[in-house]
Amino acid sequence: MRVYVAGPMTVGDQVENIRRGVAAANRLMELGHSPFVPHLTYFWQLMTPHTWEEWLRLDEDWLLVCDCLVRLSGESPGADREVKFCYKHEIPVYFGMEDFEQMTRGIK
Repeated sequence: MRVYVAGPMTVGDQVENIRRGVAAANRLMELGHSPFVPHLTYFWQLMTPHTWEEWLRLDEDWLLVCDCLVRLSGESPGADREVKFCYKHEIPVYFGMEDFEQMTRGIK
């Protein structure tokens, strides 16, 4: 499955937020899935900045081709918006890796 990883990026410790996003993506790969990790755009933003709305538009484009979203815990206006976008477009949302693993056991 193509799995979008959503969670905090700019609220709190950005390095820790990126680490958590990458750790979730790594676990998804171990399970045989193909993760998309928007947290990595942090580095793109350092080189060529874009507005928050531009990043969210890009994220929504990727969500339309993903099979589901995993919402990591923590405060995140962007991730909350992505969850609402998924509900609107009938894209399944899982709250945390445990939820995802329980609900998708055996699906790749």
